Amino acid sequence: MPSSLYVPILLAGMIITGSSNSLWSKWQDMQCVENCSDPNPAHHVLYEQPVWQTLQMFLGEMLCFLPVIYTWLQARQRTAPVFLPSDLEEVVHEPGKIEDNCEELRGWKILLLWLPAACDLTGTTLMNVGLLYTPVSIYQMTRGALVLFVGTLSVIFLHRRLWLYQWVSLLTVMAGISLVGYSGSLIKDVVRSTLHLSGTDQSEPEVTKVLVGVFFVLFAQVFTATQFVVEEKIMARYSVAPLVAVGYEGLFGALSIIMCMPILAMPSVASSSPFFDLPRGWYQLVNTPSVLYSGIAIAISISLFNYFGLSVTRHVSATARSLTDTCRTLSIWLVSLGLGWEKLLFPISLLQVLGFSFLVYGTFLFNGLVNPPSFLRRPLVLEETVGGEAEEGEALLASQHLDDTAALPVDLGQSGYDVLPKDVRVHAQGVSSAED
Repeated sequence: MPSSLYVPILLAGMIITGSSNSLWSKWQDMQCVENCSDPNPAHHVLYEQPVWQTLQMFLGEMLCFLPVIYTWLQARQRTAPVFLPSDLEEVVHEPGKIEDNCEELRGWKILLLWLPAACDLTGTTLMNVGLLYTPVSIYQMTRGALVLFVGTLSVIFLHRRLWLYQWVSLLTVMAGISLVGYSGSLIKDVVRSTLHLSGTDQSEPEVTKVLVGVFFVLFAQVFTATQFVVEEKIMARYSVAPLVAVGYEGLFGALSIIMCMPILAMPSVASSSPFFDLPRGWYQLVNTPSVLYSGIAIAISISLFNYFGLSVTRHVSATARSLTDTCRTLSIWLVSLGLGWEKLLFPISLLQVLGFSFLVYGTFLFNGLVNPPSFLRRPLVLEETVGGEAEEGEALLASQHLDDTAALPVDLGQSGYDVLPKDVRVHAQGVSSAED
């Protein structure tokens, strides 16, 4: 068991690194990279390079190889094999989990991780574009729609069954996302009206920008959810350490961007959109210290967030990880308000609070963290396994299933398929357990 001080450090580390990732990304978007000496702010050019920001994320995921390499070097110095407690204990089989005798993912089969890396690349790039148009709190809350798409795709491709209360929870998440996006557009429009009265005008209505940004973030969740489904398909047959999978997906994602650079550097492509003008983005990156240093901070925060997230799952529970991720969203909102990036306007801000409440409740209801309303029939009954231990543990570097998951630097623990401790069995009402 971890010490009483160790667990709070892990939880605080997960909240701080996860929050700083989104906050650093938004701060990077706000940096002036061209025409900064012009007295007219309308002529300033801000850093708008979602592809380079995606590459920063993949470099951060590649840093997850460091603890794996360290563990490998430590193991080589040992004279006798050392087994973790989880290696000696018999694990009760649960739906969605793989057996310990699964084939190890090695050789050319590692290239299978290129598929989820491609989904990660597409989804993250779209989310970086959405962040350019939306406040960071709206951006983070909208990403909570991941559970909606994961639940739907799991039914279609993984042939899972969702109970009635889970479908209701998905509708609740959808309602929450709608309220959050709508409230954000209203707040930005009010701020724009204030600026217009003070003599500062903008060519495009803020409400349009926010809605476009929300659309990009929502569309990105389709690719993120597809990544979860593809990963689960792969991990149902092969076993791999979570941090190793994160590192490989970061490597494959970075290689994909590098291979696309000659195409994106073509004048016909670069001139079509500043988002894909990689030569210009490289010049802005290396010649603007604030952008360069924030990129390094983003990569490090992503790596540490993955490590802290997996450690929380191992030493506490996946449930605690999901709750902590919700606190991360709230902390991002509070920090952005404190920095003056967003305004708290009543009663419009109450819509954002209400939408966030719907989002959190729907996610918790889908994950089984709260009881459904009385008019919904709950089909699951939890029973404690006799002689089982209460702690849910997963070896951080042990070769086993990549849970919900280590593969993304964002919104980990929201897919809701790994929230039950190993010593808890799930039974349908009226059906006895098939396990002893």
